[in-house]
Amino acid sequence: MRRQAKLIVVVAFAGFASIYLVAGSPLALAVFGVQVVFAGRRSWWLVALQAALAYASVLVYGSSVGILGFVGGALLLTPLWPLAVAVVASAALLGPADPVISMVLISLVVYGLTRMIDRIEEVNAARLSLAVTAAAEERLRIAAELSAGLGGALATIADGARTGTPDVETARRSLAEARAAAAGYRAMSLAPEITTAKAMLTAAGVTVNVRVGHGEPLGPAGALLAAVLRETVTEIVRRRTATTCLIETLTEGDTVRLRVSNDGARTAGDENLGDLPAQVEAAGGTLMVELAGDASMTVEATLPTTRPPAQPARDSALSMALLAAVLVGFSVKALLMVGSLWPAALLAVIVFMQLRSVEGRHPVALSIMAVLTFAPIPLFGQAWLGVAGFLAGPILLAFSWPVALPLVAGVVSVVAAAGVLLGMPVPLTVNYAISTLVTGVVVYGLLRLAQLARELRESRDGLARAAVVEERLRAARDLHDLLGHTLAAILLKCELARRLDAERARKELDDVLTMTERAMEDLRTVSGERGELSLAAEAESARSLLAAAGIEVVLDLGHGRLGSEVDTTLGIVLREAVTNVLRHSSAGRCTITTSARDGTVRLVVRNDGVRATLGRRGSAGIGNLTTRLAALDGRLDVSREHDWFELAATVPTQAWVPA
Repeated sequence: MRRQAKLIVVVAFAGFASIYLVAGSPLALAVFGVQVVFAGRRSWWLVALQAALAYASVLVYGSSVGILGFVGGALLLTPLWPLAVAVVASAALLGPADPVISMVLISLVVYGLTRMIDRIEEVNAARLSLAVTAAAEERLRIAAELSAGLGGALATIADGARTGTPDVETARRSLAEARAAAAGYRAMSLAPEITTAKAMLTAAGVTVNVRVGHGEPLGPAGALLAAVLRETVTEIVRRRTATTCLIETLTEGDTVRLRVSNDGARTAGDENLGDLPAQVEAAGGTLMVELAGDASMTVEATLPTTRPPAQPARDSALSMALLAAVLVGFSVKALLMVGSLWPAALLAVIVFMQLRSVEGRHPVALSIMAVLTFAPIPLFGQAWLGVAGFLAGPILLAFSWPVALPLVAGVVSVVAAAGVLLGMPVPLTVNYAISTLVTGVVVYGLLRLAQLARELRESRDGLARAAVVEERLRAARDLHDLLGHTLAAILLKCELARRLDAERARKELDDVLTMTERAMEDLRTVSGERGELSLAAEAESARSLLAAAGIEVVLDLGHGRLGSEVDTTLGIVLREAVTNVLRHSSAGRCTITTSARDGTVRLVVRNDGVRATLGRRGSAGIGNLTTRLAALDGRLDVSREHDWFELAATVPTQAWVPA
């Protein structure tokens, strides 16, 4: 994008220089070269060199004073900009009014195009820093929010444990708040639900193809589409008839669409979406279920998106102001050549249509401008030929290059032919033809650079929004996988302590104190501070927790030494697996084994007592673990056989084991 912007500027500068080169000044090439260098490196000696070359071209080779516009434009870009007025005054002394106007216009164009390049460079340079800042601000906001709520609750639980009073209600409320906060951080994004859906379908033996075409965050639309995806995938897994599934998202204008197709449906009634159709309709969207003849079913939901309000664009305002100045300046030149004011109405219409039709393809406006460009030529003659450049610019903006270039060549050819028919000298005819092309390039350059700056700014803002979304998803994962597990364990221990006698309860409350300290560490991790876990320590903690719940535990650790990243990730996997054993089964026996072989480490958690239901819909656990393991080039496998459930995590260790 930056290369394209610089190319546009170089072509525009070359176009201006070519006019004076054709007119007989070889110094125009040097003026052009200095201007290109100055656009990237602002030095006072370059301005001095530019002035010497431009004035020499005027005084020695008899060039038009318009070439002094390069000097004026360069001065406008420096603290010496008041001297640009002196350059204009000197041009007025050395030449007639027409080239003086050209000199002023060239100065403005040189200034405007160079400033647009500066803006594009500034926006591009700020992309990563803005994303980092946005993520940091979101991290601080999350930290303050969690510390005020969960931090205070953990302190209360610890105080109760010290005094021998298990605070079950605070523990239960804290767990609910953590789960609600995790759900809230996830709700702005559809991405984690897609990850979870893919993991669930893969575990069920369904081949999944995912095509993501939307941007994050989606706001309320993301939460509702996530619900549609969750229910649809749950039904696909429940039916156990599908072999393939396609999940697609795309953005069209101000709407976002989710499409889920699978080959396992028998009737349209197979898809049980509950009250989701009503919710989607209430949100201003549509939800359709279609059954094709090949037994494939498609669920398609379309919802309006909420976008951040558009910010005023300084670069667009600058380009429009400069375009207006260029159009008015060329119009004044045409009126001076005609020697009458009555064509001003036609020129005013052209200027108005130019400013109103700067973006998009406007066939009617282009047709009217073409008529106003060529029809008055027999009436006004040479004076009207300069107007053709106003038509070339919009053509370059409106059409693709294969279409635009022949059309612009046609416009230039008409100008050249008109010059011959009007009996103009060949050098003057060539000058008008080149000027037509240069004017078109200038109009195109001013507006195209503004578009590039806006696109880059939108990309920058999108990167910042993505960083915020990623920070929220990280917090949601840590809340669910780290703090959620610890709070569930604290609740279990508090409830157990409340049922035991004082002596036995004291031991459980000592465990609660230890767990609250670990929960505070987890809270700091959720808030953005880097935390490390030990798989061996988590395994011992899991044994204690499962035993407290009356579950027989078989623990066999054979993984050896692990790098910190792998150790922490597998510790989180084990926490989530143990939480699922406690919440989603009636287990009486659980085995936890680890092994290392051929540069990989494998953690397997198996338990009996699996309930007949599929478990809680929309659980984030599988998706979170899949995401964490994928970051280490690992994988997660889940399987079920009769009333036994197995979760296995495999991670390569070569890149993570310390030397």
